[in-house]
This record gives sequence, structure tokens and C-alpha cells, in this order.
Amino acid sequence: MAHEAYALFFRDLANDKVALVGGKNASLSEMFNRLTPQGIQVPNGFATTAAAYWLFLDENHLREPLAALLAQVEAGDFGNLQQVGAQARALLQAARLPAPVATAICQAYQELRAGYPVEIQVAVRSSATAEDLPTASFAGQHDSFLNVRGEQELLQACQRCFVSLFNDRAIKYRLQHGFDHLRVALSVGVQTMVRSDLASAGVAFTIEPETGHENLMYLTGSWGLGENVVQGAVNPDEFYLFKPAVRSGNQALVSRKLGDKAKTMVYAQPAGAEAGGIENTDTPAEKRATFVLTDAEVEQLGRWFVQIEDHYGMPMDIEWAKDGLTNTLYIVQARPETIHHGSKALRLHEYHLTQKGPALATGKAVGSQIAAGIARLIASPAEGHRLQPGDILVTDITSPDWNTVLKKAAVIVTNKGGRTSHAAIVARELGLSAVVGTLNATDRIQDGQRITVSCAEGDEGQVFAGELSWQETDLDLAQVALPRTSPLLILADPDRALQLARYPSQGVGLMRMEFVINNTIRVHPMALVAFDTLQDAAARQEIEQLTAHYPSKPEYFVDKLAQAIGFVAAAFYPREVIVRLSDFKTNEYANLLGGRQFEPTEENPMLGFRGASRYYSPQYREGFRLECEALRRVRLNMGLTNVKVMVPFCRTVAEGRQVVALMEEFGLKRGEQGLQVYVMAEIPSNVILAEEFAAVFDGFSIGSNDLTQLTLGIDRDSAIVSHLFDENNEAVLRMLAQVIRTARACGRPIGLCGQAPSDYPAFARFLVEQGISSISFTPDALLKGLDNMVQAEQDLARQAPTAEAVLAVPA
Repeated sequence: MAHEAYALFFRDLANDKVALVGGKNASLSEMFNRLTPQGIQVPNGFATTAAAYWLFLDENHLREPLAALLAQVEAGDFGNLQQVGAQARALLQAARLPAPVATAICQAYQELRAGYPVEIQVAVRSSATAEDLPTASFAGQHDSFLNVRGEQELLQACQRCFVSLFNDRAIKYRLQHGFDHLRVALSVGVQTMVRSDLASAGVAFTIEPETGHENLMYLTGSWGLGENVVQGAVNPDEFYLFKPAVRSGNQALVSRKLGDKAKTMVYAQPAGAEAGGIENTDTPAEKRATFVLTDAEVEQLGRWFVQIEDHYGMPMDIEWAKDGLTNTLYIVQARPETIHHGSKALRLHEYHLTQKGPALATGKAVGSQIAAGIARLIASPAEGHRLQPGDILVTDITSPDWNTVLKKAAVIVTNKGGRTSHAAIVARELGLSAVVGTLNATDRIQDGQRITVSCAEGDEGQVFAGELSWQETDLDLAQVALPRTSPLLILADPDRALQLARYPSQGVGLMRMEFVINNTIRVHPMALVAFDTLQDAAARQEIEQLTAHYPSKPEYFVDKLAQAIGFVAAAFYPREVIVRLSDFKTNEYANLLGGRQFEPTEENPMLGFRGASRYYSPQYREGFRLECEALRRVRLNMGLTNVKVMVPFCRTVAEGRQVVALMEEFGLKRGEQGLQVYVMAEIPSNVILAEEFAAVFDGFSIGSNDLTQLTLGIDRDSAIVSHLFDENNEAVLRMLAQVIRTARACGRPIGLCGQAPSDYPAFARFLVEQGISSISFTPDALLKGLDNMVQAEQDLARQAPTAEAVLAVPA
């Protein structure tokens, strides 16, 4: 039939038809044909061909007037672009769709709607291609229309897509990239609308978009049509999925964060006469406080994402939608991820603030840089001339019209948007940092104000008043010499896990559980377990708010802790992550919400009710159960068996056995799925009875601060005797040598967590010479620590094979 040259169904197309229907429509067709049989739901549709567009130009005699008009664009500053663009669009708007093209569109539409029992709406999207360069990408340059109903609206929307080929940004893009305007065609994709206006939609990347980490997939979503997420108009919910868990059949969801989702894009009621009747409405408070997807739905999407990535053989950028009428999930678009794909960064440029002040605004960090400059509050691209190179752009939201303006910015700060917003994507492409989704940056920051923007603190980006000082470290991974002794990291903040996973380490030697409890959970475990007995009315009210969306108070603690540990373990997988069980002192536990009721008052909390002694005590046993349940979920449900558990401040061997037995009772059985349980060697009894402790535990980690304190009898919190605190004291060194030697004799790994090996080359040499298995460093001390370890190993290699020990230690 004649119309087949002008409109083809997705079933008749595939990825090799880019020159015919453009990259977007070819990809949709590929998914519909190849992925639907695998159980992935892809909405049906059709596409007009490049031939339909050329016929539109030729029947309306538009080639010559368009060529003449576009030749007038002033090169360099594009000073008359708006005028020329408006005239070009007017030519296409005044033209008529050729009868064969209109007939082909209407017939395809009738066939499409015949497959549904109710009236359908369609999405009409532009898909451009250059006939002499079919693989050219014109993403974000042209227009799309949603909620299109009936043949007349559809024909109008198709013509408006043709018109959008001459948007100002599209004209400028072609000129800047050397494309002939009249060798670029436009295909219109017509796809059944998923009724996500009644549910939710969003965007996903099959690799983590900030770092390119291949173990983690990143999913965002908001209520209503997906355009709000694509355009960055809302701060969406965020989900991280552990990709290897999808393949192994384990729980893949390792982290979720609630976005504010202030707006919901829905169909206009009634639909306007103009094609694409949609409107943005305020999201009700109860929906803003609710995740847009259930955990099961996130898991289902995760399985689809892996299938899609496997099909295309590369990381993908995917759009998803949920139909509110049928509760069915759909994939509505997939394209290759281009920022990180194929790149293996061998350099890290790290930033560290050396001073801080009150933050003017906070949001999601994109990138990891720190920059200072003049803030320019820009309301629209028309004001772009006010932004000078090196200025910091502060605005409500950006779109593709902003691209030229953004290139001049040192940093981008927006009120709206998440990590998949336009501002975030462009920032990555330009190698800039951005702080998106601040909600109030344009209110809190003054035009012309000098500010400092930091994206170096992990997940949260911060904007400070004035020009603060910072340090920069350039790390060439290709040049870093690694020691034979394992270098590990000390990690507190889980939000830094993705960044720190790129460091040259063998994993995490110490993840402090206290940071998560103090900063994320904020509630005393026993205040959740025994909430009905809690007497503090203010604490009760705050705990009620924090736990409002959980089926029980204890579940809040378990879920939050499991997410934090799981995220770190996924970031470092398959490298080991040693998680230390909680080691607050009583005065620190008391400062948690509801904590004072459950904590005794001690004269010396450092030597009191802490570590292993708490876990089996009736006063904390049920709180310890929550810690164990979180770790059990991470290891057994998520399959993150790289997690090891460490018991702190274990005074006696009998106490160690009691804790290990209690862990087993609570679902953490030593040896199950390879679970290893370590003990901190930080008390003289751990050293003296190291052989007996080795029979209970799988490894040791030396806590040099407590061991120094307890060997020398010094309260390390006392300023009066602090000058005597010295890890290099001979008594401490003998303790270290003895416990390392005993651990090695028992076949147990032993590491050390502390600052001294990076501060003192001789201390690092001593540890290496004694045969320590690993040394853990804070991130800022890792490079110096690596140098000290490598130097120590080289010095020892130059000595005779039977080098004498630095200290003579009694056998």
C-alpha cells in the first residue's frame, strides 16, 4: 500500500532503520520487537518515515525559502537567530500536511486504537536523523506532545513536530556541529500513552550516573507523567539496585530515598483543543511522603533493566512508566548511556573543604568538585548574557534552551531537579559540578554574592556564603604503587561510598555503624523496641514522624541500617567490607532520641557499658537483635556476602563466645554463606589471650587508640595527660608485635585501623615488618599511607632474607 512508505509500525522496524525513522523511533521499535517476547512491557506504536518529511517540504515548496532564511543566521554570536528561527517555523506552520502523509498517519492510528477496548491517548515524539550520518544524536532538540486524542489532534501534533526541527536550539546545534539543515529529516513517533498521569513515571540508568559504577543501577521516579522527571521539574524518589543481585536472584534494592515530588503532571481536564492537554498540579502531602513504587515494583524494573542492558550490550538510559488504570509497568524509551560508557578513569582529582560556615542551600551533589565565584541569578536563557565565564549559575530549572548559557558556568545550582535532570546531565557532559533540587537557592542566594559550592561531601551538595578555602589532591591511579600488604579504608559516611570505591584500596577495613545510627536513624534502638514505655513526650512525637511509613518501629531501624550497609557493600563489591557493630558509649547512646531512659549514668563511659558487654545484656539485647537483623538482610537477602562483622571491646574469651552464639540465634551464623566474624584487638586481654580469641573469631583488627590508652593507662579524652599518648611507645609496640605474631601463628588475618601508619613512616615499616595483613586509613590519609607501606616493603626487600625485627619481642 502506498502509505506504507510514510508510516510504519514498530513491528516493522528495528535498530538498523535509524536513517528511516531516527534513533529514538528505531530504538523504540527494537525494544518492542525484541524485548516484548522476554516479558518486558513496551507500548505499541508507529513512526512516520523520513520520506514523509521530505514530501512535506517538497509539496509545500519549502526547501529553497528555508535554505535562504537559514543562510542569514549570523555566525559567531547568532545575534539574529531568534528572528530567523521564528520565520522558519512560520513557514512550516503555514504549510499543509500532504494528503498521502495524513492518510498514512490516520490509517495507522485507526489500526493502533483498534487494539484497545477503550479510547486511547497517544504520545507524539520527534526523532530526527541526518541522512548522511544516520547515527547522529539530536536528543533534547525537538518537541514532544502528550495526551493527544483523535485524528485531528494527532495530525496537528505531527506537524508541530516537523516545525520543531527549526527550534532555535536545534538550528544552533546543527550549525555548531556542521550539519546541513536540509539533510536532516524528522520522523514522528506515535505511541500509546501509558496512564502514568494516574500513577508514576521516571528515568533509570543501568550504571550509577555520577561515577559510572557498574555494580549499581540508579532509578528515579515521581507521581504523574514522566516529563517532570525528564525535565528535572521535581525532586524525585531515588532507588539504587545492586546489579549482581538481579542476576543471582537476590534482593537487588539496596537503597531508597524519598523525594519531595512537589508537582504531579496530569492530563488537563477537560483536554484542551490544542494537542497535548497537560497541566502540573500540586502533589498532595500524603503522596509526597509516599514512595512512587513498591519494593516489588522496583525489583521488577531492575530485572527489566538488566535484560535491556544485556540486549544492547552496553549501559543504558531508560524511561519507565506505570499505568494507573491497570497497575502495569512499562518501558517507554531506552538509549545508550554516553557519559561513562567505555571510559575507565585513571585519575582522581579530590577536593576537601578546610573551613566551613552555615550553608545557604543544600541539594543533590552532581560531580565532586569545589568552586567559588560570583552567583548570578538567571531567570531564563534570555538573560544568559549576564553570566560571565567563571560565574556560578543559580536558577529555578534548566532545559535544552539553556545549553549555550550553561557552558559559561563554573557550577550550576538549581531549585528543582534530581540526578537525572537536564542540569545534572549537562553538568556531567561539561565536566562541571552542580547542586540540584535545593528548593530555595534562588531565595537564599543573592545576585552578585560571592559563594562557595561544594560537591565533595558525598551525596549532599552545599552552597556557602563567601569564598572558603579548600585543598585539592590529584591522584593518578595509573602511577600509584600498591603494597603487598592490603590497604583498606575507614568509612563513616555511606554517602561517600561510590566516590571512595574508586580509591586504590582492597575494601573497607572499618565501617562505623555509629555514623548511620547517629545521622540517619537518630533513634535509640531500645526506644523503638519499647516505644510503648517511652516517657519522653517530645521524643515520642519525633519518633512517630520518623517511623510513620513503617509497619513497626523496630523495622525503621533495621531498614535504614540495612540500606546504609548494603549501599557501601554494593559500592565496594566484591571487595571486603568489615562492619563494626555499634560501639557508642553510654553518654553517646543517651543523646539519641529516647536514649536517656535506657542508659545508665557512668563516671567513665570509656571503660563502662560498651561493646560486646552490651549485646547480651538484658538492657540492650533486643536492640542488638535489630543490628543483627540488618546485617542478616544485607548478607542473605541482598547476597552481599563481602560483608564481614566485627565485635568491638570484647573483654573476655567467654564474652566473645556468648556474643557469637547470640548472633547465631539472631540469624547471623558464623560460617553461613562464608560469614566471618572478627574481633577488635584493643584491650590488653585481647593480646595476652590472642590464641584463645583466635579460636572464637575469624580475624583481628587492632584498634590502636584504645590499645594505647589501656596499655599506658591514659584517658585519651583527658587534656592533662594527653602528651603521654603515643602509639610509638615501646610498651605499645611490643603489644602490637605480640598480637600480630600470635594471629599469624593461628592462621588468622590481622589488620590495624588508625592514623599512625600514614603519619609516621617508621610505624608503617614496623607493622609491615611484623607481617600485618592489612592497614586501614581514612580517605585523606590513604595516599600517604600507601607511600609509607610501599617504602617499608622496599626497605625490607633490600635487607637480608632473615631481617631482624625492629624490636626484639620476647617469644
